[in-house]
This record gives sequence, structure tokens and C-alpha cells, in this order.
Amino acid sequence: MFEEFKDVAEQFPDPFRLLIRESEVSTNDALIKLGNEGAADGLTLLALEQTQGRGRRGATWFSQTDDALAFSILVRPEEPKALWPRLALAAGVAVAEAAEAYGSPAGIKWPNDVWIAKRKVAGILVEAGKDFAIVGIGINVLTTEFPPEIQDIATSLQLENGSNPKRAEVLASIIQRFALRRNQIDRDFDSLLDAVRQRCVLTDHHVSLTTPSGSKQGTVHGIGSGGELLLQTSDGLESLIQADEVRIVG
Repeated sequence: MFEEFKDVAEQFPDPFRLLIRESEVSTNDALIKLGNEGAADGLTLLALEQTQGRGRRGATWFSQTDDALAFSILVRPEEPKALWPRLALAAGVAVAEAAEAYGSPAGIKWPNDVWIAKRKVAGILVEAGKDFAIVGIGINVLTTEFPPEIQDIATSLQLENGSNPKRAEVLASIIQRFALRRNQIDRDFDSLLDAVRQRCVLTDHHVSLTTPSGSKQGTVHGIGSGGELLLQTSDGLESLIQADEVRIVG
């Protein structure tokens, strides 16, 4: 299995390179440690088994050994730190584009999920260190069974496309696309924004969500010029930079 991933890693564009570990509690946590020790831009840590993967706000990411991909990318952006949250959008587009190569349209559920056919196929978690960011990605590739609590909301490339994709090839495809999209968080941001807007599954839907100032409900009017969610509430049009537990309710 190691050899399969080592072979595709040779296709990674500079400066990306692959570090493979048999097992990690969390690839984000492990790569944060390496980042603090001086690891260079582009280091990608893949865990063949991830025992306690994390989503936003500490939520657990379900990941089956041999079926899914769990990996994190260390990025040392030249762009201002205020723009680093846009890396989640760059990663979302990269994952969606890679998924679409297997035959099904993919959508982006702002701020950090990728959907196929109204079900979650991938999750993204961006965390910032002192002078680096970690982009964690989990994607269901060959998974055909999920725990009861998520079986109605989760899916995989295999379930949606029946194409029996190879995990190593999916990884290489995501890295190749992310290598381009990460450079669009400042210059050429309009191109990245267009790709997000085209895939936004929340636009025109009534949603409920949680923000730092409390719970809100409203109708999504799309994605703003800075990548924020535009939510029409009873108090008017609001621009949300971050939110959790975003649910479509109508």
C-alpha cells in the first residue's frame, strides 16, 4: 500500500511532497507539531489509519482504514494571515474538482464540506499556526457502509459513481488542483470565488446555523466578494465570515 502512494507522490508539483504514516490520532495535530519544528511548505502527511480525526469545533470525522483518505497539508502562505481562512475555499474547490473527474457534479457546503447528491463526501479543517496553516482533508473514496447516525447524510466516490477509484490517484488529483487554487486566495481570488459560487449548495435555501453571536436562520443569497456567506434574516442582509452547524431547513 505504501508503494501505491509513493508512486503517485512522484507526480506532486513542487513544493509538495508526501510523508506516509501507518497510523495517526490526527493528521492535523501531527502536522502542527512538524510545522512548529520547522517543516517546509508543501509537506503532506497521509495516515493510512486515523483514529481520532477532527472536524470543525472538535467534531469527529469518520474514516475507515483502506476506504477513505485522511491527510493534511502544511502551507506557509506569502499572503497576509487575514486571508488564510480562504484556504478552506481553495481546498473545497480542489476536492470538488477532483471528485467531479469521477463523473458526478460536486457541491460546496460553505464553509468546509463537499457534497455529492446532497450528501457529504469530504470535510475540510483549516487551522493556523504562528507562521503556517494546516489544511486537513478527509474524503470517502471506497466507503460503502457508514455508522447508522450518518448513513443518511454521508456518501463516497464509490457509492456515487461506481467507478472503483484508486485512493492514491484521488490524492494526487487533489494535490495537483490545490497547488493551483492555493495561489488564488489573494491575486486571482475572483476565479476561486467563481468556482465556489458555481458549486454553492446553500444558495437560495433557508438555513439554520450557529455563529459566535448565537443561532441564526435565514435565506442564503450566495457568497460575498470576500468569501463570506450572505444571509438574509429578519434583521436584514448579513455577511457571515464563520459559522457552524449549517443546516438546510427549506
